[in-house]
Amino acid sequence: MSNTQHELRNDAVRVRPATPADAPVIIQLIRELAVYEREPLTSVKATEADILRDGFGSERRFECLLVEVGGRPAGFALFFHNYSTWEGRAGLYVEDLYVSEWARGRNVGRRLLGEVAAIAEARGYQRVDLAVLEWNPARGFYERIGMVEMKTWRPYRLRGEALAGLAAEARAAAERSR
Repeated sequence: MSNTQHELRNDAVRVRPATPADAPVIIQLIRELAVYEREPLTSVKATEADILRDGFGSERRFECLLVEVGGRPAGFALFFHNYSTWEGRAGLYVEDLYVSEWARGRNVGRRLLGEVAAIAEARGYQRVDLAVLEWNPARGFYERIGMVEMKTWRPYRLRGEALAGLAAEARAAAERSR
């Protein structure tokens, strides 16, 4: 075998479902993603135990695909089900799609998202959704593969004190109505 053939074989891209043994790799990739998104590592609160509980426990909250290049972890896609009331169909929401810097430019992200699309299609789902930071150059990639920016939809998030306050308000209202 020539050196070129050997190099190509070693750089083979493989996408596979994550297993419980991959929890440390998933956490490491999440930390890489935080750095890429210009966030402090302290903002990553997830632990291996969280990944094991929520991704592989009795009540799975997400699924995860890992991509390897030449047998080396190169990225991941973490996703979960959503539901469209208008379509009356489930879909998949990609919470994170990340490719390590060293593996970019090898169609690794395309392969990962392609596998997510294949899963959605095999399950009869009508769509795959994700959100991307405004400055992220991956926006161009998403548009090239046919994803459409939902320009009229603005993401909102409720968390922290606002979440706790609204929940307390609901509990108090429920108590008053008993």
